[in-house]
Amino acid sequence: MKVMFGLGCALAMVGMRVLLDVWAEASGPFALVYPTVLIATLFGHWQAGITAYAASFLWAWYFALAPIRAWSFENETDASRVVINAAAVLIVLVLAEAFRRAVANAIGERDQEIERRVILQQELEHRTKNNFALAASLLEMQKRREEQPEVSAALETAIARIHSFSSAYSNLALRQGEGAMVTMQDYLVDVVDRVTRGAFMENVRVEVDSGTADYAMPREVAVAIGLFTNEALTNCAKYAFPDGRDGKVTVKFDGSGDKWSLAIEDNGIGTCASTEGSGIGERLFAAFAQQAQAEYRVDAKPGGRALLLASQSLN
Repeated sequence: MKVMFGLGCALAMVGMRVLLDVWAEASGPFALVYPTVLIATLFGHWQAGITAYAASFLWAWYFALAPIRAWSFENETDASRVVINAAAVLIVLVLAEAFRRAVANAIGERDQEIERRVILQQELEHRTKNNFALAASLLEMQKRREEQPEVSAALETAIARIHSFSSAYSNLALRQGEGAMVTMQDYLVDVVDRVTRGAFMENVRVEVDSGTADYAMPREVAVAIGLFTNEALTNCAKYAFPDGRDGKVTVKFDGSGDKWSLAIEDNGIGTCASTEGSGIGERLFAAFAQQAQAEYRVDAKPGGRALLLASQSLN
């Protein structure tokens, strides 16, 4: 196959030479041999280069160098001319093969490094997930031993947040690659479903409303929005519907161009719902908003509450 490729390159050179002879007969007899050997070597390895070298050079000597269809020389300097061109073309062949091998080695080393990094990343992800699970298990054990309701509730909140971070990390790990884009509707549906199954009672309905089904965002921003949504829904499940009251929560996302907004609204007890004021919940909201390069605001009233996050100013 490589030899045939070299012969094909030589035949292509012959065709071009015949066309050139219509305008400039017998001029530059060896001019087309150089690119022919270069291309054959780079794309067909040294076997194709040698084949193209022999076929194209001998053809140019016999059919393009005067006298045509003869191995003799018309001028005394033509002998040295042939030798110099033969040596120069051979140098081109050697350098082209050396360059091709260097590129092939670099590609091979790159592929090995990518494979090594993938393995290390998978190991890191596995260890990280195990660490999340271990931390949650330790807190669960401590909560079961704790007799004070306040401490038990605080441990339950910490456990829920660990699960929240673990869930977001799982979504992050599934979307590999620097600069990867995440389709927000599918991502938010997944995030909301995880929280709904673990935090809300059956009497509370949670819906996702995305008017831009195909809107995609950079992975890092999307995960920050997911964490914000996770924390907001967890907070809502704890405080918005006390005493088993029925309710509804809507997660609405809209995006166009570089502008986007997220609204998490409920019809719970509104102003009575705690957002942990100046505590860790508030700090988490602020941190997630900063990571998403956005601003957030809480609108609370007796008929419910809305938590807004947007890329543009909310003032």
